[in-house]
Amino acid sequence: MLHNGAGLRLAVWVVMALVAARIGCAASANQPPGLLNDLVDVSSDFRSNSNEYFLADRLTRFDPGTGRGEIAWLRNRIYPRMSFDNMENVWRPFAGITISEKEYQVNPTLPFSLEFITSRTVRIRIQTKTAMKNLEPSLMLVGEPPRDTSWKLSRVEGGYRYTNTAGSVTVLEKPWHVEFRDPQGTLLTKTDHSSDNENSIDPVLPFGFIRRPSDYSQSLAAVFTLAPGEKLFGCGESFTRLDKRGQKMVLWVNNANGVETSRMYKPIPFFLSSRGYGMFVHTTAPATFDLGSGFGGLSSLMLGDDQLDLFFFFGSPKEILGEYTALTGRPPMPPLWSFGFWMSRLAYESDAEVREVAAKLRQNRIPADVIHIDSGWYDLKRGNDLKFAAERFPDPGKLFADLKRDGFHVSLWQVPYFSPVNSVFPELVKNGLSVRDGKGNVAFEDAILDFSNPAAVEWYRRKLSELLRMGAAAIKVDFGESAPMTGVYASGLTGFYEHNLYPLRYNKAVADITRETTGDNIIWARSAWAGSQRYPIHWGGDAGNTDTAMAATLRGGLSLGLSGFTFWSHDIGGFALKTPEELYRRWMPFGMLSSHSRSHGRPPKEPWFFSPAFMEDFRRAVELKYRLMPYVYAQAKDSSERGLPMVRALFIEYPDDPGAWEVDDEYLFGSDILVAPLMESGTTGRNVYLPQGQWIDYQSHKSYPGGWHKIEAGRIPVVMLVRDGAAIPEIELAQSTIAMDWSKLDVVVFSSNANAAHGLVCLPSDETLRKVDLTRRNGTFELSGSPFAGKAALNARMYTQ
Repeated sequence: MLHNGAGLRLAVWVVMALVAARIGCAASANQPPGLLNDLVDVSSDFRSNSNEYFLADRLTRFDPGTGRGEIAWLRNRIYPRMSFDNMENVWRPFAGITISEKEYQVNPTLPFSLEFITSRTVRIRIQTKTAMKNLEPSLMLVGEPPRDTSWKLSRVEGGYRYTNTAGSVTVLEKPWHVEFRDPQGTLLTKTDHSSDNENSIDPVLPFGFIRRPSDYSQSLAAVFTLAPGEKLFGCGESFTRLDKRGQKMVLWVNNANGVETSRMYKPIPFFLSSRGYGMFVHTTAPATFDLGSGFGGLSSLMLGDDQLDLFFFFGSPKEILGEYTALTGRPPMPPLWSFGFWMSRLAYESDAEVREVAAKLRQNRIPADVIHIDSGWYDLKRGNDLKFAAERFPDPGKLFADLKRDGFHVSLWQVPYFSPVNSVFPELVKNGLSVRDGKGNVAFEDAILDFSNPAAVEWYRRKLSELLRMGAAAIKVDFGESAPMTGVYASGLTGFYEHNLYPLRYNKAVADITRETTGDNIIWARSAWAGSQRYPIHWGGDAGNTDTAMAATLRGGLSLGLSGFTFWSHDIGGFALKTPEELYRRWMPFGMLSSHSRSHGRPPKEPWFFSPAFMEDFRRAVELKYRLMPYVYAQAKDSSERGLPMVRALFIEYPDDPGAWEVDDEYLFGSDILVAPLMESGTTGRNVYLPQGQWIDYQSHKSYPGGWHKIEAGRIPVVMLVRDGAAIPEIELAQSTIAMDWSKLDVVVFSSNANAAHGLVCLPSDETLRKVDLTRRNGTFELSGSPFAGKAALNARMYTQ
């Protein structure tokens, strides 16, 4: 018989164990989140005592010619280990319990393959079941990946090595490893085997998969080594520290409700390393990337998926982004007008209000190309049924036409969720165009448009095409983060696979409809998944009106750019409340020196509602971008063709500069202009890191060498420098892009001691990217040749010291 104290302790222990088991179940990847907007973090599955663990052990069969074989997996269970008042879990071999042991393997052997896609890209596929589900054709990929024959096979001790100019891939048989090395033979990373962790007292999860007793489903953890000092970047529009080393990234599309959180509107299962490699996990299942957070020496890519389809890339950041976007796609060029200024607020609610804003922009000589009408154009009594409220917008077609004559395009807000009050709700439900729940009913309170259903896409196409034919130029693709995990979709899949895919389907549907109707490649989207970069443009969500939100917004944009996205924007001044004037003034040049520029959020956002001095600063910042439009357009063309971001982390251009990898509050705008926004209130300058070489201040024309400098901003409150030897094309100021005269351009050379200067120009009339070369002669720079064959006259001038 137990003493009362011992009995109480036992009862408490049992209750705690039951609670822990219940919590573990609720957090499991095959269970819905507690709230619809909760993240699905699969990492808890890989710590559960109830699951079976299968650890990758050795190759039992391998054909080096085809790269196909089988891996033997050792069945394990977690057992508690106690010592000196400490208890922790450890993995131990487990024989399994089956009725017919001849029919079920205790330690299964399952398919593994290695494919060489290009000279820099390798594909690894691993199954945890004998039958692999068919993911092709995949919306994430632009087509079937090619095959490359440049890799040379050789036999090495214990395995096989494939080598080319990019590096080598070594497959070792026992214990099973895949090693990736650079051309000099330095190990970049390798798979982690359980025997590799014997020098750690802490229990470490090696490369393996789990099986749940609740439903016999499986999930895989691809575990790779990390090197001292290694830095990791990407994983989507992440607002946390730019270097993801030491962070746990939950890749589940989510309404982040701001930018100062670990949640993401645009998670992407891709990252790159400072050691010269990148990885893309081709999946839409929930995933958690533990990048040295749980154990400092390992990156653990924990997938809800029961198979691994991983692309490994060798090279510099530019080369890796080029390889990744060759697989998943690059964006077409958006129209020229989209690079102009977008004026918006939450929200313009009548024809008269929109006309008044357009008139005041022109009266106050503030260049602008787009007026965005947010959630105020439909009848609230009917819900967002994709029809104008007739009493407030009596003739939208005439409104659009009148605005276009004055150089304005119009963007319209909408969402793919239709509440019960919405006039189209019965139609969507009756015709099965919305997502259903597991019982076969309407998924939740709203009818959520099912983009996996061709009939739903066609219904949506008809609705949006009416607006576009009426004269709307762009559709705001808002929300898209809340496709229900437990929903059942027309594709035959549940939200387990469709939730993360939903933004890509949504982006594609609107982009296709817009291009078919207007000919322009443009949307304005908040949510995204891998492949969404093919459908520009994406913006950074609902930022707060604070210094820290501004800094987090930039980190999110840099991170998205490091995940394959060329074009990105953000709500200038923040979204949540009326923007403080001082913050708005500093945020404006950051917004103008982004690929796309929109002021949006709680009113007022229009500059005439602030002080006269602010109006001048606002105008000056917008004019900066309009004068730089030839540079912006050429850099956009170059970036889109190469899969590079317009808002660019410094190390993309300067991978050999160690300092460039440390900076997350500056960026390169294209290849030649460095931007350091003023992030703190009350400041007129800041410490700026300049990569190797000479840099010339765009406003003061002072010259600085590489390294750290305290630099004061100019009349425009931003630190902005130009690379020495850059030729920056500019154009005469106009109030809209439609009024610009592209036959007369200035090429401004920034030079401290360079004898040659280079730049890029792309004329909208022919969409051809041309290199512009200038040579110093007799104290000035002269254009070499005639790159435009009479289509444009270039006037060269220079700033030198």
